[in-house]
Amino acid sequence: MKQPTTPILRDIVLVGGGHTHVGVLRNFAMKKMPGVRLTVICRDTHTPYSGMLPGYVAGHYQYDDVHIDLRRLAEFADARFFRSEVVGLDRHTDQVLCSDRPPVRYDRLSINIGSTPNRTEIGSEGTRTIPVKPIGEFNARWLALLARAQTQPGSMHIALVGGGAGGVELILAMHKRLRHELSLLDKDPNTLKFSLFTRGASILPTHNHSVQQRFIQTLRCRGIALHANAAVVAVDDSGLTTVNGEYHSVDEVIWVTRAGGASWLKETGLSLDADGFIEVTNTLQTITDQNIFAAGDVATMVNHPREKAGVFAVRQGQPLARNLRRSLENNSLRDYHPQRNWLALISTGDKYAVASRGNFYAAGAWLWRWKDFIDRRFMAKFNDLPAMEDNASSPVHSKVALAGEEAQQAISAIAMRCGGCGAKVGASTLNRALSVLRPVERDDVLIGLHAPDDAAVVRVPHGKAVVHSVDFFRSFIDDPYIFGQIAANHALGDIFAMGAEAQSSTAIATVPQGLESKVEDTLFQMMSGAIDVLNDANCALVGGHTGEGQELALGFAINGLIDDRSDEIMRKGGMRPGDVLILTKPIGTGTLFAAHARLEAKGRWIDDALQSMRHSNRLAAECLRRFEATACTDLTGFGLLGHLVEMTRPSEVDATIYLSALPILEGAEKTAGAGILSSLQPANVRLRRAIRKVETMVKHPRYPLVFDPQTAGGLLASVAADHADACVRELISLGYSQTRIIGAIHPKGDSLEPITLLH
Repeated sequence: MKQPTTPILRDIVLVGGGHTHVGVLRNFAMKKMPGVRLTVICRDTHTPYSGMLPGYVAGHYQYDDVHIDLRRLAEFADARFFRSEVVGLDRHTDQVLCSDRPPVRYDRLSINIGSTPNRTEIGSEGTRTIPVKPIGEFNARWLALLARAQTQPGSMHIALVGGGAGGVELILAMHKRLRHELSLLDKDPNTLKFSLFTRGASILPTHNHSVQQRFIQTLRCRGIALHANAAVVAVDDSGLTTVNGEYHSVDEVIWVTRAGGASWLKETGLSLDADGFIEVTNTLQTITDQNIFAAGDVATMVNHPREKAGVFAVRQGQPLARNLRRSLENNSLRDYHPQRNWLALISTGDKYAVASRGNFYAAGAWLWRWKDFIDRRFMAKFNDLPAMEDNASSPVHSKVALAGEEAQQAISAIAMRCGGCGAKVGASTLNRALSVLRPVERDDVLIGLHAPDDAAVVRVPHGKAVVHSVDFFRSFIDDPYIFGQIAANHALGDIFAMGAEAQSSTAIATVPQGLESKVEDTLFQMMSGAIDVLNDANCALVGGHTGEGQELALGFAINGLIDDRSDEIMRKGGMRPGDVLILTKPIGTGTLFAAHARLEAKGRWIDDALQSMRHSNRLAAECLRRFEATACTDLTGFGLLGHLVEMTRPSEVDATIYLSALPILEGAEKTAGAGILSSLQPANVRLRRAIRKVETMVKHPRYPLVFDPQTAGGLLASVAADHADACVRELISLGYSQTRIIGAIHPKGDSLEPITLLH
């Protein structure tokens, strides 16, 4: 992640990763706005491009061809990416409410979340109904349908509801793909039956007669039954019912009609149309609140009503970005006027397309090739990211409009900063940020945050010894809440690795300069994440220190408790010949985040890595104690090899690592193979002298990963061989799904190299 070089004065929050918002992100990437922080909140890391969805279903494109990597694009734009689901707004406090994280503050807000199916019309969650909207959820349902069609014995009847261009394109694409897949399996494709239901007298009601007739003929030639004037009024587990009372037995229902606004919009107080979409003016501002904008399918332009089509969402990107900028500068906003007619290129599933604009009609394979060229060019704008010049100017010359007390705070934020205690975060800012946090309370904490004093006081129970550890590092991810969780998890790792329970913690944090409200919000987000993890471990936050710095950073000093008998403590030493090595989490975080900083990692790889780092080692440590682990440590900065050497030396044993058995985070082998490595990797590689016959392993694709530094990594432990399989099974049942036996322990030999690597 790139650290801000200017104080944060204003926040733009983008809710949703639709076609308009990806345009806004690219606009801000190419022309930075000093003092303005962009944040994207979206449930999905990879956002699909609707124009290529039928081609993906038909098998003409792969997943990455038709999806924009939002996390990567946000990194390119120096924007924060929060993977979360928005569930509401608090317009009184200018906050976005999320399902699984603290509220996010905004100065300007834009909503581009597409449309949502009406669940009461498409049947219950238990029915085999697949809504196409929101598109981000469609892929998993489509892959499940594809698998069922390939494995289900007998016939299958697939119905699609919706006679617009999207529905017609999709059923033709599904027809082509599913029949092809059955043919590859030597199964009869004629066991598949397809039906299209539409409420109108004809399909494609907004297109000319020639286009309609061409697709009616295409459906007939493909054997797809067309049911016109047949609005679907009910769906159950076995079929659907139309408005004329007819019941049709079907196995799957694809729903491509009657989508509306998300249900949470009703509670925002924003003006909505009859379908629940947000009403906006010509400037794309909501008619209710000038600080909130909306675009794409979720928005209805009250002065220019148009059908819901991706072409409008795409073309709203530039005007929305321009008006967000002008709004923050207190300049007059400019109107956006959508075109009345546009060229639609509608595919037929078999690399053939029909062109439609007003009364114009054309068809041919050349039109599909043209559409393919246009779509790939559009996707390249967001996936083939160019090098940028830094357009940020001095914050003194920023046009971001501030007044009154905020202007004085901005001057203070921009001015040369003091050192010493003058670099502390202000008391009022700190108190506001921490006042809503609720650290767990423990009886053995006599003085802590519930009654602050100069220092915390904790009691050490009789028969217990204190285990003490400290960790601190700068942020490597743009989400302060997630960073807070990982920092706390990382700090707790040493305590759990020794078999101790966490008792209390003190925090030390640095926060980049900015308006007090921005510093307060960043601190609140970060410490909320940390408190979630500390409380889950029953570890009381009892104090700490917060100061200003160039980079966001967080660390903890942790006190733990353990029985004062030496045999209760899990140490790094203690490995015995005949033991096996167990690793509870996959490795690869160092190379992945080095790649992320270079825009070389896919967003889903980073998602998986973050999820792994957020996974506590507490239950794994308890399991390893039950199985009498002879030695244990947590994997952190020294990497797998470095920490294993720390275990073999005091144990006076040798060890073997099975490279093929190592659990690896998705993408890590690829990025390491490309030479994208952590800055700490060279220091760790110096330990290669501990490897026996290293020259035979250097070309192995996993060789670089044994040196890869880990953040909040898993536990590396030695366990007696006769207990190992049962231990692994229990660890997997506890949620450590990638736990593996990765090596073995041997008697110490005469060689100076204690570690052997095997394929």
